[in-house]
Amino acid sequence: MTDHWFDDAAGPVVRPYAMTRGRTRSGAKDTQLDLIALVIAESVDTAEPDAGSAAEGGLLPGEEDKLLSDHSFVPEHLDILALCRRSPLSVAEVAAELDLPVGVVRVLIGDLVEAELVRVTRPVPPAELPDESILREVINGLRAL
Repeated sequence: MTDHWFDDAAGPVVRPYAMTRGRTRSGAKDTQLDLIALVIAESVDTAEPDAGSAAEGGLLPGEEDKLLSDHSFVPEHLDILALCRRSPLSVAEVAAELDLPVGVVRVLIGDLVEAELVRVTRPVPPAELPDESILREVINGLRAL
């Protein structure tokens, strides 16, 4: 009997820390990746998309080779780009589509932000809390009833 470290049906397992090279945060500064932050693929002006690949959300011709030649990118970076070319997705949606942990996806998206291949739009900040004096007046008004 031979012992396999992977499931024959699933194929070999790549640990999440291998995809991120052990990092838990990306090198992108000032990038807050909330679960609902939208990831939008940047348009590439230097190459013309052919009729099949970019129009359907794939990568532009030669773009995959260029990204893979840079050894800091992993195939999951390409998957994120392809997904976000079709339509902007939230960080949570990207993680669900790729079936990866959110922490890993945040690091990978941060890498793409740093390389200026995607941009992230942050959700609208929560409304500012009302002034404490207004809240006290409301409480006093309720007590007066």
